[in-house]
Parts: sequence; C-alpha cells; structure tokens
Amino acid sequence: MTRPVLDNTRARRLFLDRHLLLRSGSGPGRGADLEDVLHALGFVQVDSVNTLARAHDLILWSRRGRYRPAALERLVSARRTAFEHWTHDASIIPMPFYPMWRLKFARDEAVMRARWSQTRRAGWDGEIDTVLRSISDHGAVSSADLGGETQASSTGWWDWHPSKTALEFLWRSGRLAICHRKGFRKYYDLAERVIPAEHLNSRRSDAEIIDWAMSEALERLGFATSGELAAFFDIVPRPQAKAWCAEAAASGRILEAEIVMADGSVRRSFTTESILESAADLPEPSSRVRLLSPFDPALRDRARAERLFGFHYRIEIFVPEAKRQYGYYVFPVLQGDRVIGRIDAKRADGTLVVRAFWPEAGVRMGQLRSRALVAELERARAIAGGEDVSFAGGWMRE
Repeated sequence: MTRPVLDNTRARRLFLDRHLLLRSGSGPGRGADLEDVLHALGFVQVDSVNTLARAHDLILWSRRGRYRPAALERLVSARRTAFEHWTHDASIIPMPFYPMWRLKFARDEAVMRARWSQTRRAGWDGEIDTVLRSISDHGAVSSADLGGETQASSTGWWDWHPSKTALEFLWRSGRLAICHRKGFRKYYDLAERVIPAEHLNSRRSDAEIIDWAMSEALERLGFATSGELAAFFDIVPRPQAKAWCAEAAASGRILEAEIVMADGSVRRSFTTESILESAADLPEPSSRVRLLSPFDPALRDRARAERLFGFHYRIEIFVPEAKRQYGYYVFPVLQGDRVIGRIDAKRADGTLVVRAFWPEAGVRMGQLRSRALVAELERARAIAGGEDVSFAGGWMRE
C-alpha cells in the first residue's frame, strides 16, 4: 500500500498547530481557558531557570499573551484542576489525567527501590514512615521543614539528606502530592488531601492506561514514531509502545505516513486519517514573532526540531575553537512556521536587556520582521516583569 506523504511545510504547520503555535491565541490565559491550554498541550514542563521568565510561564505566555504566573499556581493550589508530577521531567499536568499516572507511580517506586539503595545516602528508606506520620499529624511540609536542605551536602541530588530523599520517594510513588509552592519551594501533603476524590479513587487497567497514553500523545504530536509517542508522557516503556503501534496499525486505528523533513529526507511516522485530513485544511500561520522557552514542548526534542525545522539547538553551543558561539541560555524565536533565530535576553534591575539576536541562516531581518521582533520584546516585558527594554550596541548580529 502506498503511504500518504506529508510535505515539510504542512508537517511543520500541523506540528505547530497541535502545539498551539500556528494560530493567534486570544484567550485570557487563566481559569477555564488556561485549563484548556494545559489539556491541549498535555503538560507543561516546570523549570527553575529564571533568566527572563520561568520555563512554564514562558511556554504558556507564548500561547496566551495575557497569561500571568499566578494563574497556573491557582490551578494547582486553589482550583485543584492540575497537579504536579513527572513526565520526562517535572511538569504541571491536567488533573483528569491523574488516574493514568498510577502506572507511573508503581513503576517509579520499583525503580527507586532498586536503584536508590546504591545511589542515595543511606537511611532514607527508614525515614519514610517518619515523614508520612509528620505530614499526617502536622500538615504540608517542604524539604526544609524536615531538615532535608539545611543538613544536605552540596555535592548534588544524589547526596540529599535521608528525609529529603524519603519525601521525594513518597511524592514520586504517589502517596504525597504537591499542594502548593512558595516562591519555587514545593510543599507536600498527603495525596488524599490534595487530589479530588473523583480522580484519586478512579482506577484504570494497565492496558487502558497504555492505550490512553499512546492515543493522547499522537493527538498532540500529529505524527510520531513509537519511541516519540512513548517519550511524550513517559508512561509507556518503549517495547510496549512498539507493540501498541503494531496492533493499532493492524487494526486500522493508525497508519504509517512519510513525513518530509527540512533537508528533504523522509521519515516514516504514525498518524491517523483524521489528523491527515486536518493537515490539509490548516490556516496560514500567524505572522507574530514568538519568544519560546528552551523547554517548549515543540522544541524540547532537539533531534526532532532539527529534522523538522532545520533548527540545530542546544542551550549552549560551542564552535570548534572551544569559544561559546551563543550565550549560555538563549531563547528560540519563531515566526509563522519557521524558527528565525535565537535571542539572548534577561531581566536586570527592572529592565529587559537584549544582548544579542542571531538570525538563522537564510533569514533576512528586513524592516517588517525586525519591527515584529521588537514588538514581541515589548510584549515580553509583561511576563519578564520589566518596565523597559534596552538593546545592547550591535545586538542585531549577522
């Protein structure tokens, strides 16, 4: 059977549309609208780096210009319509997905018990009951409340104080949940005090969870290999993901298509007929220039971003002479269906300081595009908390 072919332009637009980056986002970025954005993305990665704005805030702001950080915290700590746990990394996840995470809780617990006895400071497993009892009797705690930070070695996460390790173990295995944050500090409470009963008590079989995770990942990516689908929520092991794809393809639920990459090569990926039909009817992309987080879900898979967009990106890139080519933490810049460059910008004393912008090869920074970039930087003051934007001399690089 001849496989459908998706040319590179349509593939990029489909991918960006599934990540809410093709069209103009006009919602208020709070409450039910923010819940819809989070659900459409599947999750948003949480990261502590705060050069311009925290990663999760920049991800949401790039899709909803009126979004402000307090709105996400309200979903987790007040509305209880989202929870914090792990996908490939720490993430905020829609609360209706919580029952599906039970498979991840069980698997993570098995891995932690097997590995942490060799990789963590001794005594952490003996602290589990003590930590649970303390939280049960006295309420939510942070790791600092248990001495897990004041007594910790500075050598890294592998040398946490035992109570900090026990706290992390209980959270990763599902017995605790993050109820809120103060600043960026996490506070943990018993899961039954945080997770609404309808989600806490809901049960799914392992097969149902696997089917859900793979199907939902494909809806959000548009097209993907079995490995990419497994990596999306990081719930399904790769061998099971491969088996699911084979079965779903045999039953006609999914099909293989040929996706044309930026360099003209072809990569086989799974998709569905309905997704391919939607790709044929996509609007022209928004002309807005968008600053993206380095952890944006559209770009976090660096190899996929390079194949699909021709955008080679690492947070830090060195030239052969071992000199830094770009700043340590630079932000990808998207316009339409193309990554047009990367920018070095940070907050400093109430000002958004733009130090350099490097256009991608072949991108011409004419007057219209340059004005659109400056307009986006002006908009970014709202999420960065700056009162002004300043540009370093020679900031527009060749």
